[in-house]
Amino acid sequence: MSADEQVFVIVGAALAGARAAEALRAEGFTGRVLLIGQEDEVPYERPPLSKGFLQGKDAREKAYVHPREWYDEQDIELMLGRRVVAVHPESRTVTLDGDEQFAYDKLLLATGSVVRRLDVPGADADGIHYLRAYPDSAALRAALTADPKPEVLVVGGGWIGLEIAAAARGYGCPVTVVEADRAPLRRVLGDELAALFQQMHEANGVTFRFGAGVREFGSLDGAVRSVVLDDGTELAADLVAVGVGIRPATELAEQAGLDVDNGIVTGPDLRTSDRHIFACGDVASTLNPLLGRHLRTEHWANARAGGKAAGKAMLGQDVSYEQVPYFFTDQYDLGMEYCGWAGPGDYARVVFRGDPAVRDGKAPEAVAFWLTDDDRVVAAMNINIWDVQDDLSALVKAGLSGTPADPARLTDPAVPLGKVLQG
Repeated sequence: MSADEQVFVIVGAALAGARAAEALRAEGFTGRVLLIGQEDEVPYERPPLSKGFLQGKDAREKAYVHPREWYDEQDIELMLGRRVVAVHPESRTVTLDGDEQFAYDKLLLATGSVVRRLDVPGADADGIHYLRAYPDSAALRAALTADPKPEVLVVGGGWIGLEIAAAARGYGCPVTVVEADRAPLRRVLGDELAALFQQMHEANGVTFRFGAGVREFGSLDGAVRSVVLDDGTELAADLVAVGVGIRPATELAEQAGLDVDNGIVTGPDLRTSDRHIFACGDVASTLNPLLGRHLRTEHWANARAGGKAAGKAMLGQDVSYEQVPYFFTDQYDLGMEYCGWAGPGDYARVVFRGDPAVRDGKAPEAVAFWLTDDDRVVAAMNINIWDVQDDLSALVKAGLSGTPADPARLTDPAVPLGKVLQG
C-alpha cells in the first residue's frame, strides 16, 4: 500500500493529538489523517485554564494550537464533538458514536485524562466547580468575578488548586484551601518547597486547613453554602473548586485489550502492546530510558513533545522518548519552572542557590536542586530566575546518567551552572 492510501487515526484532539498530526505532515506523510475529539473546541493547550484565561489576562484563542483554517490547509480531518466508543485491533477499525466506523493503518490514543470527582453527599449542588475544559474555566471565571465576591473554598492543595486560589485572590475573593496532607504540594516537591508555596499563599491572604477531607457539602435551594470537613467542622462557602487530581482516560485501551498500568503502557517508541497502536500525553505510561522506569506525566510539555514524537514513531522513524519531565506555574508574583523527577525516596536533600524565603509577601529569586546521597541532581526548579532551563536540564541529565555535582559550586551564585559538575 502506498503512503497516499494509508489512514492514520488520532483519538484525542487536544495538544498531544494536534502535535502528532502536525508532525505527520511536517515529516511528509501524504495519507489521510483523522483527528477526533470529544470537545467542540479547536485543539488547545490547557495551562491557561488555571492561569492566564482564568485570571482574565488571556483571550481564549491564545491557547489554540493552530487556528481552525490551519487544519484545512494541512488536509487534516478535524472531527470535533465526536466520541470514539470502541477500538477493534483485530480489524484495525474504530467505532464512533452513531456507529460510524473508520479503518486505520496506524492509531494514536491521545485520550488524556479525566478529573477525579468527590463522591460525598451534596456533591451535585450548584456552585461546585471542576476544571478540565474551557467551559469549566469560563464558568469558574464568571463565578469568581460576580458581585458580591463569593467566599471560595478550594478542595486540594496541588497545582490546580493553588492556581485557582491565586486567581480567586486576584479577583478579591476570600479563599480557604482544604488539603489532606500537612502542606501544599508536599508529595510533589517535598517539605522545603511546600513551605515556600504555603508562605506565598498565606502572604496573599489564603487560609489553609491541613489534614482535612470533605465529608459533605451543605446547600440551600440547590446551591452550595458550606463544606463539612471529616472532623465535623463546617466552613461557609458560596463557591467550591475541587482539584483532587486526574486519572488517565484508559477506557478505550482497556476495551481493546491493550496493556494498562496507571496509563496505557508503551515502550520508549510510544508503541503499545499492539504494534499498530501508539499512545502519548497524559494517558501514556512510557518507559523513559533516562529514568529507567515507566512514567506517566500529566503536564503540558509532555503532551507537546510526546505528540511530536508519536507522530514520528507512527511513520516508522527510530524514536526513543527520553524527555526530561518539565512543568511550570504562575502564582501571584511567583513564576517557576521545574525539570526532572524527584518523588519520595528519589532524593536525599534539597539545596538552594539564592534565598528561597518569602519576604514582605514577595516571591524569592532562587534555584532549588534535589540531590541524591552521592550529590547527583535529579530535579531542579528555577523561581523567578529565567533563561536557565537548558542548564538545569543538562544538570538533571548528567545526574540521571551518574555524574554528581559539587554542592558548594552548585549553591554559589557566582559559579556558572555549566561549571558545577564534579570532575
